Amino acid sequence: MSRRRIFALILLIATLPFVPLVVRAQQPSGEAKPQSPSPPQSTAPNQQPAQQSNQTFTREVTLVDVLFTVLNRRNKLVPDLDKVDFKVLDEGKPQEIRFFSKQTDLPLRIGILMDTSNSIRDRLKFEQDASVNFLFSVLRRNKDEAFVMTFDDEPQIIQAFTSDTGALRDEITRTRAGGGTAIYDAIYEACIKQLNHPPRPPGDQPDVVRRVMILISDGEDNLSTHTRSEAIEMAQRTSVVIYTISTSTQWVSLSETNPNKTSDRKYHLTEGDKILQDLAEETGGRAFFPYHVDDLDQSFQDIGDELRNQYSIAYLPANYVLDGRYHKIRIEVPEHKGYQVRARRGYFARANRETPSQPAPGPSGSSSNP
Repeated sequence: MSRRRIFALILLIATLPFVPLVVRAQQPSGEAKPQSPSPPQSTAPNQQPAQQSNQTFTREVTLVDVLFTVLNRRNKLVPDLDKVDFKVLDEGKPQEIRFFSKQTDLPLRIGILMDTSNSIRDRLKFEQDASVNFLFSVLRRNKDEAFVMTFDDEPQIIQAFTSDTGALRDEITRTRAGGGTAIYDAIYEACIKQLNHPPRPPGDQPDVVRRVMILISDGEDNLSTHTRSEAIEMAQRTSVVIYTISTSTQWVSLSETNPNKTSDRKYHLTEGDKILQDLAEETGGRAFFPYHVDDLDQSFQDIGDELRNQYSIAYLPANYVLDGRYHKIRIEVPEHKGYQVRARRGYFARANRETPSQPAPGPSGSSSNP
């Protein structure tokens, strides 16, 4: 064997032990050490990553909330009904009730709206007495709160939210009459600026309150920039129930002595009375047509009982379209003939342009309310 062949054989034998090591180094190890993270790759503003998970899709869901009370044939509250007792119609079509609850003894947030225009000058004392009597009959110190707004040419807050009936009374008795009448502007402003975000209950109490407006007027608006329908819509959006008290003394019967009927002495409604009735019924409240302040004693007690004993339902309207159209709501109690439901009459199918409304308290505690 020549020297050149012997040298090549020795060189081959010397390199054989290194071959397996090279192969193993190229195979992935089951217990490989974690690699240090590589620097993040920059993405152009309009460039999407190669892989994108956890995509989010949004859909607008409109939940219609309705607060209501149920009265029997004797006009007494019926507080012991359940979800299965009710049927909800939206534009005449049955709806599935998604949420249902019974609400008792909730804190009240009350707006007293007093007409101080020149047209009620002779009835101002009646307004003052009626306002004070209502507050002393219904308001519970350290639980309920109220504010006072007067309106003539324009609305004005004369007492902010408080539970101090003495402070409310003092401001009410200082009111004076004069000027025009802007009822719808007062309702609109009271809803959007005061009752939309009222003071929450103290401590750890649930953040749920009942909103109510007491409107005392002759119903004759002549200065508002807002329309009646706009005022009603804002009350509906903010879940405000309006109770109206007419100051008109036209077409009044003084012969009625039954205390359950003296709050409605009218045998003919004026145009202003009809407006007050419409405002109340569209929002789930009641209209009163008294003559004396004493005529309202029983009615004020009834209002307090109604506001603290209400039902709440919520439903998703079938084929809901934000077309701005007015939808009529009807709640029935099919198995109880003679029962009457007092609730708002409907809603406008449009997005909340001005302000979110107060939801009716349901299981989630929140909802979007047309």
